[in-house]
Amino acid sequence: MKKTLLVMLLIAFTASCSESTTPTVFKNVQVSFATQPAVAPLVSVSGTVVQRAFLDDTLVTGTDTLIITSAQIVLREIELRRIDVTDCDSIVNADGCEEFETGPVLVSLPLTAGAETEFELDIPSGMYSEIEFDIHKVEDEPSDITFLQQHPEFDNLSIRVMGSYNGNAFLFESDLGVEQELDLVPALLVEEGSGSSNITVFVDIDAWFRDQSGDLIDPDTANDGGPNKSLVEDNIKQSMEAFEDDDRSGGS
Repeated sequence: MKKTLLVMLLIAFTASCSESTTPTVFKNVQVSFATQPAVAPLVSVSGTVVQRAFLDDTLVTGTDTLIITSAQIVLREIELRRIDVTDCDSIVNADGCEEFETGPVLVSLPLTAGAETEFELDIPSGMYSEIEFDIHKVEDEPSDITFLQQHPEFDNLSIRVMGSYNGNAFLFESDLGVEQELDLVPALLVEEGSGSSNITVFVDIDAWFRDQSGDLIDPDTANDGGPNKSLVEDNIKQSMEAFEDDDRSGGS
């Protein structure tokens, strides 16, 4: 009897182990960035119809012309949050919080139409409802030393934008540091049998240098000490959204 019972226990234990070691399904997911959709639409700004450019980011409103030729932003701790996880920051190495990059990393925002891939990772199956990352001010600290050696121009900065405003060159620099939590609507489903997926973070850079009326402002007035610093930083924080974008069109 004891021998029979022992055999039964061994069988049950083996079955349990077999179930617990079922291979987890992984799927490749990329994260891309875009500032313009693949088809540049006509948009109305303060009653004026403006054509968004394909080859650069040029905006004309009334007598003002803003041309952005370069836009760079420093990010760190880029991760996807599964739908059953409340907060990735509350638990260290939480299951369901899949990290692409610890950072800091430099993202050069594309100024042409469509999305460009920056990161990728194989993540386990599940439903993912949010992408999180920090806009990171680079400082003289151990985790930033290597980045600073490669990009010394970002000392105490997180964002640099270059271009011209009404024919005059500008350099906008910001020390903004903030966590961005962008909902994925609908949530991203990672399941067996499906191909790779792409999430696009759309950055509406054309909204950065505008006042409450939608009129363009001189980016130089948003630098440290300028009257529009807080306005532009608020615009930046509100300018981002994320969505599944497998064809990398840059549009939801």
